[in-house]
Amino acid sequence: MSKDTRSVTVGIDGSPASLDAADWAAREAERRRLALRLLHAGDEPAVPAQPPGPDRSILDRAAVHLSYAHPALEIIARRTDTPPVPALLAAATESETLVLGSRGFSGLAGFLVGSVALTVAAGAERPVVLVRDGELPEDERVPVDADTPPNRAPYLPVVLGLDLAHPADDLIGYAFDAATMREAPLQVVHTWTPPPPRGYATGARRPDDTAEQEDAKWRSLAVILQPWRHKFPETSVAEQVVYGTTARHLLKASTRAGLLVIGRRASAGKGLGRAAHSLIHHSMCPVAVVAHD
Repeated sequence: MSKDTRSVTVGIDGSPASLDAADWAAREAERRRLALRLLHAGDEPAVPAQPPGPDRSILDRAAVHLSYAHPALEIIARRTDTPPVPALLAAATESETLVLGSRGFSGLAGFLVGSVALTVAAGAERPVVLVRDGELPEDERVPVDADTPPNRAPYLPVVLGLDLAHPADDLIGYAFDAATMREAPLQVVHTWTPPPPRGYATGARRPDDTAEQEDAKWRSLAVILQPWRHKFPETSVAEQVVYGTTARHLLKASTRAGLLVIGRRASAGKGLGRAAHSLIHHSMCPVAVVAHD
């Protein structure tokens, strides 16, 4: 890993969503004790997010705002005329994490996630976190009473969606690391749907076969996670094997999570699957997309 990867990079386009993403990225950089890089790619928008000062650019305004909110954070701002997709993909290779707003770079306010953000998430070599519009610092923490400062509240769980057929180290390691940094519990969810048994009509299942398959998945999940539990003994881990579609169960889990972590098989060359698209568009918390072999 080159020294340039010791940073969190966020794409800035002047939209409120990208500024919300920048604030999340600043908190993530502080948690990881990394520098924060602000990147504005392409042309300045025709209508800025707020009235500019005489010499204030999009990056200037974002950097000033973040420096006041995070005075100890090293902030590096850079602008490039390169179009957003290639610029962000290049930036991802030089960062530990790339962060994008859920409506940033789209140009179409009716879409939850813009085409640029989806394209980058589908092709970046490093983890990409998509932050929904309006995300607030307290949204990633457990609700507290009026006597407890929001920044002292415990973090909500990190949820990892795991395919037992492809239990990639990069994916699992990212989720454990994210939970450990937050001192948050980690919830590992595997979803499955058994195929129709041979010799039976479609939709018919032998209960004993289904139970055996589910038991086998529980055992497999425990074996996969055992070395990670040993490596991260301070992290509380809850395992879940559930019957049904991936998107349905992970979307439900996202309502009680501070971060949802999902994988993307880079070697498959197919980009984002249907479940990933659904999760990115509809998750109730930020979504980290981690490329793996």
